[in-house]
Amino acid sequence: MDLYEHQARELFEEHGIVVPRARVTDDPKEARAAARALGGRVVVKAQVKTGGRGKAGGVKLAADPAAAEITARQILGMDIKGHTVRTVMVAEPVDIDAEFYVSYVLDRAAGRFLAIASAEGGMEIEEIAATSPEAVARVPVDPAQGVTSAKAAEIAAAAGLPPQTVDVLVRLWDVLVREDATLVEVNPLVRTAQGRIVALDGKVTLDDNARFRQARWGDTADPQEDPLEALAAERGLNYVKLDGEVGIIGNGAGLVMSTLDVVAGCGARPANFLDIGGGASAEVMADGLAVILSDPGVKSVFVNVFGGITACDAVADGIVRALATVRLTKPLVVRLDGNNAARGRALLEAHPHPLVEQAPTMDEAARRAAQLARGGAPLGGQLAHGH
Repeated sequence: MDLYEHQARELFEEHGIVVPRARVTDDPKEARAAARALGGRVVVKAQVKTGGRGKAGGVKLAADPAAAEITARQILGMDIKGHTVRTVMVAEPVDIDAEFYVSYVLDRAAGRFLAIASAEGGMEIEEIAATSPEAVARVPVDPAQGVTSAKAAEIAAAAGLPPQTVDVLVRLWDVLVREDATLVEVNPLVRTAQGRIVALDGKVTLDDNARFRQARWGDTADPQEDPLEALAAERGLNYVKLDGEVGIIGNGAGLVMSTLDVVAGCGARPANFLDIGGGASAEVMADGLAVILSDPGVKSVFVNVFGGITACDAVADGIVRALATVRLTKPLVVRLDGNNAARGRALLEAHPHPLVEQAPTMDEAARRAAQLARGGAPLGGQLAHGH
């Protein structure tokens, strides 16, 4: 259950995280009144559950209340990646000195959370993660230990964040735990010219299993939700739509995010990613492949699995069974490593498919998936596993 930005902002404020003053409206005239109440000069932000609002023109600065009304009128009704803007948030502007990125995300496969942070936040964070992965710190967090001041200091140091962010990192962890979230993200977290640390934007995903404790939000379903994201949610899958050509299936948030980076490093763009978590049954794999292949932007699919609790032979069996029910129309590259990897590879070898290939490492598989997405020829049932 994703929250809108203004709802995430409300949670942050409740947990003592500084956010800009703001009001939400669906009426341009009310946007004018809000701007007047906030001091005149404001930022008008589209409220939709998707990224890339700034690049799409859904976040604009308005110099005065009259401009705020005009800007709200322009943004309301916009289509941003298939999401119609029905409300806007009118917020006071902030004098930014530096921008950072911080988040906590559930890593199901590892049975822990992952803190992801960078001293280079803002709209280009995805490009930074792809071109300069060393600029993004990934620090495992044991749920039993949580994020203490010492752990927060470790995260800040790993990412090159200033010491003033330590308190915010602790408070963001409190948001995650107390509000039943599986993802808490701030991009950007900024240091103002006055030295304050302020959360300018926020994304929060709540655990659907905790809806009974989160009734305050009611039904937060987005009527313009991406149909593939809605389909994935119906089937209990964690799916995110992106803008590239390589579909990605992995087990665990940490591995999936690393896969995104590696694919981007090979000169291709991820089209989407789907986290199958700790289960890779035939049904899960069939559902996952059906969702990924339904994306018209996908030119190749990369299945990247590190076997842990779920063994690689179970994953391979899931793929074989899934291909009996799902018509594979795009080349599929599989990398299996970890628990029972040899058995899994052998199982795929025993059930060859003209569009399925294997690769021994994540780097080699990513390179092959990128090559196929650019129009490379499939191997015609051969397996490039190199052993």
